[in-house]
Amino acid sequence: MVFCLENEEPRLRLRSAMVHFQASEVQQLLHNKFVVILGDSIQRAVYKDLVLLLQRDSLLTAAQLKAKGELSFEQDQLVAGGQLGELHNGTQYREVRQFCSGSGHHLVRFYFLTRVYSEYLEGVLEELTYGPAPDLVIINSCLWDLSRYGRCSMESYRENLERVFVRMDQVLPDSCLLVWNMAMPLGERVTGGFLLPEMLHFLTQLQPLAGSLRRDVVEGNFYSATLAGDHCFDVLDLHFHFRHAVQHRHRDGVHWDQHAHRHLSHLLLTHVADAWGVELPKRDYPSGQPFPPHEFFNYNSTEDFSMSSHLGCGPGVNFVPGPLPPPVPGPIPHGQHRGPVVHRGMPRCAPNSPYHVPRMGGPCRQRLRHSDRLIHTNKLDRQPPAHSGTWPG
Repeated sequence: MVFCLENEEPRLRLRSAMVHFQASEVQQLLHNKFVVILGDSIQRAVYKDLVLLLQRDSLLTAAQLKAKGELSFEQDQLVAGGQLGELHNGTQYREVRQFCSGSGHHLVRFYFLTRVYSEYLEGVLEELTYGPAPDLVIINSCLWDLSRYGRCSMESYRENLERVFVRMDQVLPDSCLLVWNMAMPLGERVTGGFLLPEMLHFLTQLQPLAGSLRRDVVEGNFYSATLAGDHCFDVLDLHFHFRHAVQHRHRDGVHWDQHAHRHLSHLLLTHVADAWGVELPKRDYPSGQPFPPHEFFNYNSTEDFSMSSHLGCGPGVNFVPGPLPPPVPGPIPHGQHRGPVVHRGMPRCAPNSPYHVPRMGGPCRQRLRHSDRLIHTNKLDRQPPAHSGTWPG
């Protein structure tokens, strides 16, 4: 159940029509696609689960989730940083990984970020400018930004969010789908490796400071979702989706188990498929398979993340796949696989989130580049007032 407002009657949580993907379907969805994932250790786990799901229907092990900077993971390659350099928890830590399938039809790359916008990110964007253009970019950075960069971290985070979305607008091609993954909910006690030793001491000893970081994440999520919407980028509200899945969060209060990450992959791939207009299979929950059970979410009143009143958040939107186009008729030749049926457009959505993202729920259209929006706005300003009389004839 969800309690949205004070003194409101509890109501059952709405469930999205999420699809449980099989490896063969992920291979089809991402056929001839270049996927770039940027972010912290949670986003690295997103990368790892996607790489594994591109190869077989199995879950990550606890050791694979915990490992960082290893030379190889499930046929991928460490390109830079990690064990090729120095393993540490500083803000200058780097890790670049890449997976290319044996068929050559799937390319997935991961960049570790300790700040949402920096000189290092500019270098990454330069690589994406002169290399192959990505078809899908998945990005998040929040915990490092809010905990490792001084007292004015929230103000800096807001400024850097605006910078990164402007730069993504300038660098990414219009055909590229960018999905901003909102930060996942923190536990009551936080002991993640991104924390400085002195801050870790305070957070483990003083409950108010741990609660402050949790609230900062909610506030940061609000700003990031709003700015991403302003720039016509997609938003996946992981904080909302996982706020009652506390039994799948690790004891450090930050990271999540393999079931949570497979659930996350299904949410992400469902969102991507809908944004691309790809028809998805309709099936019941695969009993006996290594996926989260239907009791994945267990409501715990102590883990309810309500929004602060000063943020001014009302009921917003949460992604729910709508009707999908029919498959292309005709037989499939022996030994061949039909590629996904793609119809460009915006994802559909339904009310079900504490965040209001203006972009989602609007009419289906191509994302305007930042410069195009400036020209479009200038043209609107110069238009004569609307006709208010009676049209002739």
